[in-house]
Parts: sequence; structure tokens; C-alpha cells
Amino acid sequence: MAVTVSLVLLFGLVLFFLLRSKSLGAGSAFIAVMFGFFLASTGASEPINELTTAVINSIPDM
Repeated sequence: MAVTVSLVLLFGLVLFFLLRSKSLGAGSAFIAVMFGFFLASTGASEPINELTTAVINSIPDM
């Protein structure tokens, strides 16, 4: 749970700075957020969560 919240905050900050620097328009940001929202409700959410967990767990081993 803590990892998910951290990643949400990280991606939220990246999205905020992209909008602020005008690298990403408001329409594109909306599409990106909605894509993530709908992707989370599909069957792809479990493999994505497992991959993210595996990557995070492997970082201390480096």
C-alpha cells in the first residue's frame, strides 16, 4: 500500500511539472489520467502491480 501511494504521488508530481513547464497540455494530462484510471480496473492491473513490486524489491539488491 505504501509503495502504491508513493508511486501515485511521484507520478502526480511528474504530471504537475510537465503541465507547469508546458511540455504537456491539459487535454493530454486528462487523457493520461483517465488511461491510468481505466487501466487500473482491467485485468492488466495485477501484472503491472507484480512487476512494480518486483522492481522495487530488486532495487536494494543492486
